[in-house]
Amino acid sequence: MMHGLIRIVAQVLPGREAQSRSPPPETSSTAGWSFAPTLDVEADKGSNSLAIVPVPDHENHQALVVQTLDQDDQGLDRYVLKRTRMIYDSLLIHLTVEGPKPSRAVNVKAWRLMKERELWLNKGQHLVGSVPGVEIGDIFFYRMELCMFGFHRQSQAGIDYTTAQRSSFGVPIATSIIVSGGYEDDEDRGDELVCSGQGGRDKSGQQRHQKLEGGNLAMVHSMQHGVAVRVIRGLEYKNEVRSKVFVYDGLYRIIDCSLVRKSGFDIFKFTLVRIQGQPEMGSARLKRALTLRNTPLVAMPAGYISFNLYGKNEGVPVYLYNGIDYDRSPLNYGYISQSDISSVISAQGGNNGGCDCQLSCTDDCICVRKNGGELPCSPYGYLLRGKPVIFECGVTCKCTSGCANRIAQRGLRKKMEVFRTREAGWGVRSLDLIHAGEFICEYAGIMVTKEQGEIMSMNGDSLVYPGRFAANWKLWGDLSDVYPGNVPPSYPTIPPIDYAIDVSRLRRIVG
Repeated sequence: MMHGLIRIVAQVLPGREAQSRSPPPETSSTAGWSFAPTLDVEADKGSNSLAIVPVPDHENHQALVVQTLDQDDQGLDRYVLKRTRMIYDSLLIHLTVEGPKPSRAVNVKAWRLMKERELWLNKGQHLVGSVPGVEIGDIFFYRMELCMFGFHRQSQAGIDYTTAQRSSFGVPIATSIIVSGGYEDDEDRGDELVCSGQGGRDKSGQQRHQKLEGGNLAMVHSMQHGVAVRVIRGLEYKNEVRSKVFVYDGLYRIIDCSLVRKSGFDIFKFTLVRIQGQPEMGSARLKRALTLRNTPLVAMPAGYISFNLYGKNEGVPVYLYNGIDYDRSPLNYGYISQSDISSVISAQGGNNGGCDCQLSCTDDCICVRKNGGELPCSPYGYLLRGKPVIFECGVTCKCTSGCANRIAQRGLRKKMEVFRTREAGWGVRSLDLIHAGEFICEYAGIMVTKEQGEIMSMNGDSLVYPGRFAANWKLWGDLSDVYPGNVPPSYPTIPPIDYAIDVSRLRRIVG
Protein backbone atom coordinates (compact mmCIF):
# COMPACT_ATOMS: atom_id res chain seq x y z
CA MET A 1 0.00 0.00 0.00
CA MET A 2 1.26 3.47 -0.76
CA HIS A 3 0.76 5.56 2.32
CA GLY A 4 0.47 9.31 2.67
CA LEU A 5 -0.65 12.13 0.48
CA ILE A 6 0.07 12.64 -3.17
CA ARG A 7 0.83 15.90 -4.90
CA ILE A 8 0.24 16.86 -8.51
CA VAL A 9 3.01 18.59 -10.46
CA ALA A 10 3.17 19.60 -14.10
CA GLN A 11 5.84 17.84 -16.08
CA VAL A 12 6.60 17.08 -19.73
CA LEU A 13 6.92 13.36 -20.32
CA PRO A 14 9.97 12.84 -22.57
CA GLY A 15 10.07 10.36 -25.41
CA ARG A 16 6.28 10.13 -25.75
CA GLU A 17 4.94 10.36 -29.25
CA ALA A 18 1.90 12.49 -29.91
CA GLN A 19 -1.40 10.70 -30.09
CA SER A 20 -3.23 10.84 -33.38
CA ARG A 21 -6.54 11.66 -31.73
CA SER A 22 -7.46 15.22 -30.93
CA PRO A 23 -9.62 16.00 -27.90
CA PRO A 24 -13.38 16.19 -28.37
CA PRO A 25 -14.74 19.70 -28.88
CA GLU A 26 -16.36 21.54 -25.99
CA THR A 27 -19.94 21.32 -27.18
CA SER A 28 -23.33 20.71 -25.67
CA SER A 29 -24.32 18.28 -28.39
CA THR A 30 -24.32 14.56 -27.60
CA ALA A 31 -24.49 13.41 -31.20
CA GLY A 32 -21.74 11.01 -32.22
CA TRP A 33 -20.28 10.75 -28.72
CA SER A 34 -18.74 7.50 -27.53
CA PHE A 35 -18.37 7.58 -23.76
CA ALA A 36 -16.01 4.62 -23.45
CA PRO A 37 -12.46 5.49 -22.34
CA THR A 38 -10.29 6.09 -25.40
CA LEU A 39 -6.90 7.01 -23.96
CA ASP A 40 -4.32 4.75 -22.39
CA VAL A 41 -3.12 5.54 -18.88
CA GLU A 42 0.26 4.75 -17.43
CA ALA A 43 -0.03 3.56 -13.84
CA ASP A 44 2.11 2.07 -11.16
CA LYS A 45 2.01 -1.69 -11.68
CA GLY A 46 1.39 -2.32 -7.99
CA SER A 47 -2.27 -3.06 -7.41
CA ASN A 48 -2.37 -0.93 -4.27
CA SER A 49 -0.69 2.15 -5.70
CA LEU A 50 -2.43 5.49 -6.03
CA ALA A 51 0.10 6.77 -8.56
CA ILE A 52 -1.54 7.91 -11.80
CA VAL A 53 0.36 9.26 -14.79
CA PRO A 54 -2.08 10.27 -17.55
CA VAL A 55 -0.53 10.14 -21.02
CA PRO A 56 -0.71 13.50 -22.84
CA ASP A 57 -2.66 13.58 -26.08
CA HIS A 58 -0.69 16.45 -27.61
CA GLU A 59 2.98 16.59 -28.51
CA ASN A 60 4.99 18.57 -25.93
CA HIS A 61 1.86 18.86 -23.79
CA GLN A 62 2.26 18.88 -20.03
CA ALA A 63 0.99 15.85 -18.13
CA LEU A 64 -0.27 15.54 -14.60
CA VAL A 65 2.18 13.48 -12.57
CA VAL A 66 1.28 12.20 -9.12
CA GLN A 67 4.12 12.06 -6.61
CA THR A 68 4.32 10.70 -3.10
CA LEU A 69 5.33 13.12 -0.36
CA ASP A 70 7.92 12.30 2.27
CA GLN A 71 6.92 12.29 5.93
CA ASP A 72 8.23 15.81 6.59
CA ASP A 73 6.20 17.31 3.74
CA GLN A 74 3.10 15.41 4.81
CA GLY A 75 3.47 16.64 8.38
CA LEU A 76 3.99 20.24 7.28
CA ASP A 77 1.01 20.21 4.92
CA ARG A 78 -1.16 18.70 7.64
CA TYR A 79 -0.05 21.32 10.16
CA VAL A 80 -0.77 24.18 7.74
CA LEU A 81 -4.25 22.86 7.01
CA LYS A 82 -5.06 22.34 10.70
CA ARG A 83 -3.78 25.82 11.52
CA THR A 84 -5.94 27.35 8.79
CA ARG A 85 -9.00 25.41 9.95
CA MET A 86 -8.35 26.61 13.49
CA ILE A 87 -8.33 30.24 12.36
CA TYR A 88 -11.52 29.74 10.34
CA ASP A 89 -13.36 27.95 13.18
CA SER A 90 -12.29 30.58 15.68
CA LEU A 91 -13.37 33.37 13.34
CA LEU A 92 -16.82 31.79 12.96
CA ILE A 93 -17.24 31.66 16.73
CA HIS A 94 -16.25 35.32 17.14
CA LEU A 95 -18.65 36.38 14.38
CA THR A 96 -21.54 34.72 16.22
CA VAL A 97 -20.85 36.05 19.73
CA GLU A 98 -23.60 38.64 19.47
CA GLY A 99 -25.46 37.20 16.52
CA PRO A 100 -27.18 34.03 15.33
CA LYS A 101 -25.65 30.59 15.23
CA PRO A 102 -23.32 29.88 12.31
CA SER A 103 -25.28 30.19 9.07
CA ARG A 104 -24.43 30.43 5.39
CA ALA A 105 -24.24 34.23 5.65
CA VAL A 106 -21.78 34.03 8.55
CA ASN A 107 -19.78 31.37 6.71
CA VAL A 108 -19.54 33.55 3.62
CA LYS A 109 -18.39 36.51 5.73
CA ALA A 110 -15.65 34.43 7.36
CA TRP A 111 -14.72 32.97 3.97
CA ARG A 112 -14.34 36.46 2.47
CA LEU A 113 -12.28 37.72 5.39
CA MET A 114 -9.92 34.76 4.99
CA LYS A 115 -9.68 35.47 1.26
CA GLU A 116 -8.95 39.17 1.76
CA ARG A 117 -6.12 38.30 4.15
CA GLU A 118 -4.79 35.74 1.65
CA LEU A 119 -5.25 32.91 4.13
CA TRP A 120 -6.73 30.52 1.58
CA LEU A 121 -4.74 27.42 0.75
CA ASN A 122 -3.87 26.44 -2.83
CA LYS A 123 -5.31 29.73 -4.02
CA GLY A 124 -5.49 29.94 -7.80
CA GLN A 125 -4.49 26.29 -8.20
CA HIS A 126 -6.64 23.57 -9.72
CA LEU A 127 -5.33 20.45 -8.01
CA VAL A 128 -6.01 17.03 -9.48
CA GLY A 129 -5.89 14.03 -7.17
CA SER A 130 -5.17 14.32 -3.45
CA VAL A 131 -4.83 17.77 -1.89
CA PRO A 132 -1.82 18.30 0.42
CA GLY A 133 -2.86 18.24 4.06
CA VAL A 134 -6.27 16.62 3.52
CA GLU A 135 -6.61 12.99 4.55
CA ILE A 136 -9.25 10.40 3.75
CA GLY A 137 -11.85 10.50 6.51
CA ASP A 138 -11.53 14.24 7.17
CA ILE A 139 -14.88 15.80 8.06
CA PHE A 140 -15.87 19.36 7.20
CA PHE A 141 -18.83 21.11 8.80
CA TYR A 142 -19.11 23.84 6.20
CA ARG A 143 -18.96 23.74 2.42
CA MET A 144 -17.08 27.03 2.36
CA GLU A 145 -14.15 25.20 3.99
CA LEU A 146 -13.86 23.01 0.90
CA CYS A 147 -13.62 26.15 -1.24
CA MET A 148 -11.09 27.78 1.06
CA PHE A 149 -8.70 24.83 0.86
CA GLY A 150 -8.97 24.43 -2.92
CA PHE A 151 -10.51 21.02 -2.25
CA HIS A 152 -13.82 21.72 -4.01
CA ARG A 153 -13.93 25.27 -5.31
CA GLN A 154 -17.62 25.36 -6.25
CA SER A 155 -19.79 26.82 -3.49
CA GLN A 156 -22.97 25.26 -4.93
CA ALA A 157 -22.25 23.02 -7.94
CA GLY A 158 -21.61 19.36 -7.24
CA ILE A 159 -18.85 18.99 -9.86
CA ASP A 160 -15.62 20.98 -9.70
CA TYR A 161 -13.27 21.02 -12.67
CA THR A 162 -10.30 22.74 -14.20
CA THR A 163 -10.84 24.73 -17.36
CA ALA A 164 -9.36 23.83 -20.73
CA GLN A 165 -6.85 26.68 -20.41
CA ARG A 166 -5.51 25.28 -17.12
CA SER A 167 -5.70 21.64 -18.07
CA SER A 168 -2.66 19.67 -19.20
CA PHE A 169 -4.87 18.03 -21.80
CA GLY A 170 -6.30 21.20 -23.32
CA VAL A 171 -9.82 20.18 -22.26
CA PRO A 172 -11.79 20.58 -19.01
CA ILE A 173 -10.95 17.92 -16.41
CA ALA A 174 -13.14 17.10 -13.38
CA THR A 175 -11.26 17.32 -10.08
CA SER A 176 -13.88 16.59 -7.41
CA ILE A 177 -17.55 15.81 -6.89
CA ILE A 178 -19.88 16.10 -3.91
CA VAL A 179 -22.34 13.23 -3.61
CA SER A 180 -25.35 14.15 -1.48
CA GLY A 181 -28.08 11.86 -2.79
CA GLY A 182 -29.98 14.70 -4.42
CA TYR A 183 -31.24 12.45 -7.22
CA GLU A 184 -33.60 9.66 -6.20
CA ASP A 185 -32.23 7.12 -8.69
CA ASP A 186 -28.55 7.60 -7.80
CA GLU A 187 -26.87 4.47 -6.46
CA ASP A 188 -24.20 4.54 -3.77
CA ARG A 189 -22.60 1.26 -2.76
CA GLY A 190 -19.52 2.82 -1.20
CA ASP A 191 -16.70 1.56 -3.42
CA GLU A 192 -18.92 2.02 -6.48
CA LEU A 193 -21.42 4.75 -7.10
CA VAL A 194 -23.66 5.96 -9.90
CA CYS A 195 -24.35 9.68 -9.78
CA SER A 196 -26.22 12.10 -12.01
CA GLY A 197 -24.70 14.96 -13.92
CA GLN A 198 -25.46 18.58 -13.17
CA GLY A 199 -27.78 21.16 -14.67
CA GLY A 200 -31.47 21.65 -15.45
CA ARG A 201 -32.62 21.25 -11.87
CA ASP A 202 -34.15 23.54 -9.25
CA LYS A 203 -35.78 23.06 -5.85
CA SER A 204 -38.87 21.49 -7.42
CA GLY A 205 -36.89 18.91 -9.42
CA GLN A 206 -35.61 18.43 -12.96
CA GLN A 207 -36.90 21.12 -15.32
CA ARG A 208 -34.63 20.93 -18.40
CA HIS A 209 -32.37 18.56 -20.31
CA GLN A 210 -28.81 18.29 -19.05
CA LYS A 211 -26.18 19.37 -21.56
CA LEU A 212 -22.70 18.15 -22.33
CA GLU A 213 -20.99 21.23 -20.97
CA GLY A 214 -19.32 22.49 -17.81
CA GLY A 215 -18.97 19.81 -15.17
CA ASN A 216 -20.63 17.12 -17.29
CA LEU A 217 -18.14 17.61 -20.10
CA ALA A 218 -15.25 17.63 -17.62
CA MET A 219 -16.43 14.30 -16.16
CA VAL A 220 -16.40 12.74 -19.63
CA HIS A 221 -12.86 13.98 -20.27
CA SER A 222 -11.66 12.70 -16.88
CA MET A 223 -13.08 9.31 -17.79
CA GLN A 224 -11.39 9.31 -21.20
CA HIS A 225 -8.01 10.37 -19.82
CA GLY A 226 -8.14 8.09 -16.77
CA VAL A 227 -7.85 10.97 -14.31
CA ALA A 228 -9.10 10.17 -10.81
CA VAL A 229 -11.50 12.54 -9.05
CA ARG A 230 -11.94 13.30 -5.36
CA VAL A 231 -15.24 12.08 -3.93
CA ILE A 232 -16.78 14.00 -1.04
CA ARG A 233 -19.98 12.71 0.49
CA GLY A 234 -22.53 15.03 2.05
CA LEU A 235 -24.20 13.20 4.93
CA GLU A 236 -27.10 14.19 7.13
CA TYR A 237 -25.94 14.86 10.66
CA LYS A 238 -28.34 16.77 12.83
CA ASN A 239 -26.95 18.55 15.85
CA GLU A 240 -27.19 21.96 17.48
CA VAL A 241 -25.28 23.68 14.67
CA ARG A 242 -25.44 21.71 11.43
CA SER A 243 -27.78 19.33 9.60
CA LYS A 244 -25.16 18.06 7.13
CA VAL A 245 -21.43 17.38 7.11
CA PHE A 246 -18.99 16.66 4.28
CA VAL A 247 -16.64 13.65 4.42
CA TYR A 248 -13.70 13.01 2.09
CA ASP A 249 -13.77 9.38 0.93
CA GLY A 250 -10.79 9.25 -1.43
CA LEU A 251 -10.05 8.98 -5.16
CA TYR A 252 -12.36 7.33 -7.69
CA ARG A 253 -12.10 6.54 -11.40
CA ILE A 254 -14.96 7.25 -13.77
CA ILE A 255 -15.52 4.05 -15.75
CA ASP A 256 -18.78 4.70 -17.57
CA CYS A 257 -21.10 7.46 -18.72
CA SER A 258 -24.56 7.16 -20.22
CA LEU A 259 -27.41 9.43 -21.21
CA VAL A 260 -30.77 8.33 -19.81
CA ARG A 261 -34.31 9.70 -19.99
CA LYS A 262 -35.85 10.53 -16.61
CA SER A 263 -39.28 12.16 -16.24
CA GLY A 264 -39.04 13.34 -19.83
CA PHE A 265 -35.56 14.88 -19.52
CA ASP A 266 -32.09 13.76 -20.61
CA ILE A 267 -29.84 13.05 -17.61
CA PHE A 268 -26.16 12.08 -17.60
CA LYS A 269 -25.24 9.11 -15.42
CA PHE A 270 -21.64 8.54 -14.33
CA THR A 271 -20.33 5.32 -12.78
CA LEU A 272 -17.32 5.69 -10.48
CA VAL A 273 -15.20 3.01 -8.82
CA ARG A 274 -12.94 3.64 -5.82
CA ILE A 275 -9.20 3.11 -6.36
CA GLN A 276 -7.90 0.20 -4.32
CA GLY A 277 -5.33 0.49 -1.56
CA GLN A 278 -6.79 3.56 0.16
CA PRO A 279 -7.78 3.81 3.84
CA GLU A 280 -11.35 3.03 4.85
CA MET A 281 -13.94 5.56 3.77
CA GLY A 282 -14.67 8.18 6.41
CA SER A 283 -18.38 8.06 5.58
CA ALA A 284 -18.48 4.36 6.52
CA ARG A 285 -16.91 5.07 9.92
CA LEU A 286 -19.26 7.99 10.54
CA LYS A 287 -22.33 5.91 9.66
CA ARG A 288 -21.24 3.19 12.08
CA ALA A 289 -20.77 5.76 14.84
CA LEU A 290 -24.21 7.24 14.16
CA THR A 291 -25.81 3.80 14.31
CA LEU A 292 -24.11 3.04 17.62
CA ARG A 293 -25.04 6.43 18.98
CA ASN A 294 -28.71 6.21 18.03
CA THR A 295 -29.54 2.49 18.18
CA PRO A 296 -26.75 0.59 19.98
CA LEU A 297 -28.88 -2.40 20.90
CA VAL A 298 -29.99 -2.82 17.29
CA ALA A 299 -26.45 -2.64 15.89
CA MET A 300 -24.94 -4.76 18.71
CA PRO A 301 -21.58 -5.49 17.03
CA ALA A 302 -19.20 -8.01 18.54
CA GLY A 303 -16.76 -6.66 21.10
CA TYR A 304 -19.08 -4.42 23.10
CA ILE A 305 -18.95 -5.20 26.81
CA SER A 306 -21.24 -2.48 28.11
CA PHE A 307 -23.46 0.27 26.70
CA ASN A 308 -23.76 2.03 30.03
CA LEU A 309 -20.36 1.83 31.68
CA TYR A 310 -20.69 4.94 33.84
CA GLY A 311 -24.18 6.08 32.92
CA LYS A 312 -25.33 6.59 36.50
CA ASN A 313 -22.63 9.25 36.94
CA GLU A 314 -23.23 11.09 33.66
CA GLY A 315 -26.14 12.48 31.70
CA VAL A 316 -25.20 10.35 28.69
CA PRO A 317 -24.10 6.70 28.47
CA VAL A 318 -20.45 5.69 28.11
CA TYR A 319 -19.73 2.56 26.06
CA LEU A 320 -17.02 -0.04 26.66
CA TYR A 321 -15.54 -1.86 23.65
CA ASN A 322 -12.78 -4.44 23.30
CA GLY A 323 -12.50 -6.34 20.03
CA ILE A 324 -8.92 -7.50 20.69
CA ASP A 325 -8.79 -9.61 23.85
CA TYR A 326 -10.70 -10.38 27.05
CA ASP A 327 -9.43 -7.48 29.15
CA ARG A 328 -12.32 -5.82 31.04
CA SER A 329 -10.29 -3.80 33.55
CA PRO A 330 -12.22 -0.50 33.06
CA LEU A 331 -15.14 -2.18 34.84
CA ASN A 332 -13.00 -2.21 38.00
CA TYR A 333 -12.27 1.53 38.11
CA GLY A 334 -14.13 3.88 40.38
CA TYR A 335 -15.59 6.83 38.48
CA ILE A 336 -16.27 10.44 39.38
CA SER A 337 -17.72 13.22 37.26
CA GLN A 338 -16.09 16.01 39.28
CA SER A 339 -12.70 16.33 40.93
CA ASP A 340 -12.41 15.48 44.61
CA ILE A 341 -10.73 18.57 46.08
CA SER A 342 -9.10 18.15 49.46
CA SER A 343 -9.46 20.77 52.19
CA VAL A 344 -5.75 21.59 51.87
CA ILE A 345 -6.16 22.49 48.19
CA SER A 346 -9.34 24.45 48.89
CA ALA A 347 -7.57 26.50 51.55
CA GLN A 348 -4.90 27.53 49.04
CA GLY A 349 -7.55 29.23 46.93
CA GLY A 350 -8.55 31.61 49.69
CA ASN A 351 -12.07 32.95 50.24
CA ASN A 352 -12.59 35.87 47.92
CA GLY A 353 -16.34 35.39 47.59
CA GLY A 354 -18.30 35.20 44.36
CA CYS A 355 -20.12 37.50 41.97
CA ASP A 356 -23.48 39.16 42.64
CA CYS A 357 -24.88 38.64 39.12
CA GLN A 358 -28.56 37.69 39.05
CA LEU A 359 -29.01 35.44 36.01
CA SER A 360 -25.79 35.42 34.00
CA CYS A 361 -22.49 37.22 34.39
CA THR A 362 -21.95 40.61 32.75
CA ASP A 363 -18.80 42.32 31.50
CA ASP A 364 -18.16 44.12 34.81
CA CYS A 365 -18.51 40.95 36.87
CA ILE A 366 -15.63 40.05 39.19
CA CYS A 367 -15.45 36.57 37.63
CA VAL A 368 -15.27 38.05 34.13
CA ARG A 369 -12.45 40.37 35.17
CA LYS A 370 -10.46 37.34 36.30
CA ASN A 371 -10.81 36.03 32.74
CA GLY A 372 -9.23 39.12 31.20
CA GLY A 373 -12.39 41.23 31.04
CA GLU A 374 -14.43 38.98 28.75
CA LEU A 375 -16.55 35.87 29.08
CA PRO A 376 -14.41 32.89 28.10
CA CYS A 377 -17.14 31.23 26.01
CA SER A 378 -19.75 32.26 23.47
CA PRO A 379 -23.48 32.04 24.31
CA TYR A 380 -23.48 28.63 22.61
CA GLY A 381 -20.70 27.26 24.80
CA TYR A 382 -17.69 27.58 22.47
CA LEU A 383 -14.36 28.80 23.82
CA LEU A 384 -13.60 32.22 22.31
CA ARG A 385 -9.85 32.15 22.84
CA GLY A 386 -7.31 30.10 24.70
CA LYS A 387 -6.48 31.15 28.25
CA PRO A 388 -3.90 29.90 30.75
CA VAL A 389 -6.69 29.33 33.29
CA ILE A 390 -10.46 29.78 32.99
CA PHE A 391 -12.21 31.06 36.10
CA GLU A 392 -15.78 29.78 36.25
CA CYS A 393 -18.39 30.92 38.71
CA GLY A 394 -18.48 28.85 41.89
CA VAL A 395 -20.77 27.92 44.75
CA THR A 396 -20.56 31.38 46.34
CA CYS A 397 -21.66 33.15 43.14
CA LYS A 398 -25.30 34.24 42.91
CA CYS A 399 -25.76 33.59 39.17
CA THR A 400 -27.88 30.65 38.06
CA SER A 401 -26.77 27.30 36.63
CA GLY A 402 -27.55 28.66 33.16
CA CYS A 403 -24.85 31.35 33.46
CA ALA A 404 -22.57 31.59 30.43
CA ASN A 405 -19.62 31.28 32.82
CA ARG A 406 -20.62 27.80 34.00
CA ILE A 407 -19.96 25.83 30.80
CA ALA A 408 -17.80 23.13 32.40
CA GLN A 409 -20.43 22.56 35.08
CA ARG A 410 -22.97 21.39 32.51
CA GLY A 411 -21.22 18.03 32.40
CA LEU A 412 -20.50 15.52 29.67
CA ARG A 413 -22.86 15.83 26.70
CA LYS A 414 -21.10 13.76 24.07
CA LYS A 415 -21.50 10.01 23.87
CA MET A 416 -18.07 8.55 24.55
CA GLU A 417 -16.62 5.10 24.11
CA VAL A 418 -13.76 3.50 26.03
CA PHE A 419 -11.99 1.18 23.59
CA ARG A 420 -8.90 -1.01 23.52
CA THR A 421 -6.06 -0.84 20.97
CA ARG A 422 -3.08 -3.10 20.37
CA GLU A 423 -0.62 -0.22 20.18
CA ALA A 424 -1.62 2.03 23.08
CA GLY A 425 -3.89 0.03 25.37
CA TRP A 426 -7.11 1.70 26.45
CA GLY A 427 -8.28 4.93 24.86
CA VAL A 428 -11.36 7.11 24.52
CA ARG A 429 -13.22 8.26 21.42
CA SER A 430 -16.43 10.11 20.74
CA LEU A 431 -19.45 8.75 18.89
CA ASP A 432 -20.49 12.36 18.29
CA LEU A 433 -18.73 14.92 16.15
CA ILE A 434 -16.96 17.55 18.24
CA HIS A 435 -16.75 21.13 17.03
CA ALA A 436 -13.58 23.13 17.50
CA GLY A 437 -13.74 25.10 20.75
CA GLU A 438 -16.46 22.90 22.21
CA PHE A 439 -16.26 21.76 25.84
CA ILE A 440 -15.96 17.99 26.29
CA CYS A 441 -15.62 17.33 30.01
CA GLU A 442 -13.52 18.00 33.08
CA TYR A 443 -10.30 16.04 33.63
CA ALA A 444 -11.31 14.75 37.03
CA GLY A 445 -9.50 12.89 39.78
CA ILE A 446 -8.43 13.32 43.39
CA MET A 447 -6.57 16.62 43.73
CA VAL A 448 -3.55 16.44 46.04
CA THR A 449 -0.72 18.78 46.98
CA LYS A 450 2.70 18.57 45.40
CA GLU A 451 4.11 17.00 48.56
CA GLN A 452 1.34 14.40 48.67
CA GLY A 453 1.90 13.66 45.00
CA GLU A 454 5.61 12.99 45.53
CA ILE A 455 4.78 10.39 48.16
CA MET A 456 2.09 8.78 46.01
CA SER A 457 4.36 8.59 42.98
CA MET A 458 6.80 6.48 44.99
CA ASN A 459 3.96 4.01 45.55
CA GLY A 460 3.38 3.74 41.81
CA ASP A 461 0.20 5.84 41.74
CA SER A 462 -0.77 7.53 38.46
CA LEU A 463 -0.51 11.29 38.76
CA VAL A 464 -1.27 14.10 36.33
CA TYR A 465 0.39 17.51 36.77
CA PRO A 466 -1.75 20.25 35.11
CA GLY A 467 1.08 22.78 35.27
CA ARG A 468 3.25 20.70 32.94
CA PHE A 469 1.02 20.81 29.88
CA ALA A 470 2.37 22.69 26.85
CA ALA A 471 0.90 26.17 26.34
CA ASN A 472 -0.99 25.16 23.19
CA TRP A 473 -3.93 27.23 24.43
CA LYS A 474 -2.22 30.27 22.91
CA LEU A 475 -3.04 29.06 19.39
CA TRP A 476 -6.81 28.90 19.81
CA GLY A 477 -8.60 32.19 19.18
CA ASP A 478 -5.53 34.01 17.85
CA LEU A 479 -7.03 36.14 15.07
CA SER A 480 -3.99 38.35 14.50
CA ASP A 481 -3.72 36.95 10.95
CA VAL A 482 -7.27 38.12 10.22
CA TYR A 483 -7.23 41.35 12.24
CA PRO A 484 -3.65 42.69 12.27
CA GLY A 485 -4.50 45.18 15.01
CA ASN A 486 -5.99 42.52 17.24
CA VAL A 487 -4.66 42.80 20.80
CA PRO A 488 -5.21 39.77 23.04
CA PRO A 489 -6.57 40.50 26.52
CA SER A 490 -4.24 40.68 29.47
CA TYR A 491 -4.78 38.27 32.32
CA PRO A 492 -4.31 38.85 36.04
CA THR A 493 -1.15 37.35 37.46
CA ILE A 494 -1.89 33.96 38.97
CA PRO A 495 0.29 31.74 41.15
CA PRO A 496 1.79 28.68 39.47
CA ILE A 497 -0.37 25.57 39.42
CA ASP A 498 1.21 23.54 42.19
CA TYR A 499 -0.99 20.50 42.65
CA ALA A 500 -1.42 17.06 41.10
CA ILE A 501 -4.41 14.94 40.14
CA ASP A 502 -4.38 11.35 41.34
CA VAL A 503 -6.19 9.12 38.82
CA SER A 504 -5.14 5.79 40.34
CA ARG A 505 -8.36 5.07 42.21
CA LEU A 506 -11.04 7.43 40.94
CA ARG A 507 -11.00 8.97 37.52
CA ARG A 508 -13.00 10.30 34.65
CA ILE A 509 -12.54 8.76 31.23
CA VAL A 510 -11.22 11.81 29.43
CA GLY A 511 -9.88 15.32 29.88
